[in-house]
Amino acid sequence: VPACGAMAALIESATGKSPFFVGKPNSLMMRTALNYLGVHSEDTIMVGDRMDTDIISGVNSGMRTALVLTGVTKREEILQYPYQPTYVFESIADVGTLIDA
Repeated sequence: VPACGAMAALIESATGKSPFFVGKPNSLMMRTALNYLGVHSEDTIMVGDRMDTDIISGVNSGMRTALVLTGVTKREEILQYPYQPTYVFESIADVGTLIDA
């Protein structure tokens, strides 16, 4: 199954129109979810395993962020990004320590 970028390129080529992406890292998706849930960004933590989608989405939306190292991004890659996660965890199981934070 083609990924979103491949499908968007196909549609752009066929129509001559550039797509407007609302998925990560566009903050529109995050803000819509926050509004739907009735919560504020400063009371929310974006948890993810990718710096280039999950963490930047949280940063762009004004959230604290937690990077989990069991997925795509590795510890040695973190510093290459101009933005940084608020927290870094070895495992998703460790994220529970934030519940009372």
